[in-house]
Amino acid sequence: MRADTVVVLDFETTGLSPDQGDRAIEIGAVRIENGQITDRFQELINPGRRVSEFIESYTGITNSMLKDAPPCSEVMPRFAEFIEDYNLVAHNASFDKRFLDAEFNRTPSTGYTGQFACSLLASRRIYQTASSHKLGNLVRHANIPSEGEFHRALYDSEMTAKLWMAMLERIAPLEDTSQVPFVIMQRLSKVPKDKVQSFLDEKLGGW
Repeated sequence: MRADTVVVLDFETTGLSPDQGDRAIEIGAVRIENGQITDRFQELINPGRRVSEFIESYTGITNSMLKDAPPCSEVMPRFAEFIEDYNLVAHNASFDKRFLDAEFNRTPSTGYTGQFACSLLASRRIYQTASSHKLGNLVRHANIPSEGEFHRALYDSEMTAKLWMAMLERIAPLEDTSQVPFVIMQRLSKVPKDKVQSFLDEKLGGW
């Protein structure tokens, strides 16, 4: 499977952990095919309770916006159709995967078959001189144009998609992203920083 054909997703949530009862309040995602964004998904999700003032301020998603939003039982089947069998990418993927799994578990007839890769972990290997590896800082570090507001799911997923493609273009042999397998990006995230160049030399013929 190619690394430049994936679904990039992002969740906004009521808190940090579904194990502590936190819920998703927004899903945003973009589909990348052969290096190009071909489709988008964005929906608010009613979490069944009020969100805190902090979350309202942090995300811009208010309780009044969520009041009439559909529940996960309606949103997640639509999102499953959007994902299909694509592999998945998220910035700090362990966070988004936990919420994706938790919300799918509430609607047992839905799910996904693709694997996850983490753009945050990959960025720590590819952009080792960045002052931080938060999404906004990496977008600036990589000189990716941005005009929207972070901490909304669709915008964050679009910026993550652009960062993902920038990383693929940075390491792709002959600047052809089709030559970077998805599994290489997964494995790169676990390579010690001082071994990154030798890993890419071996797997991709240099960068």
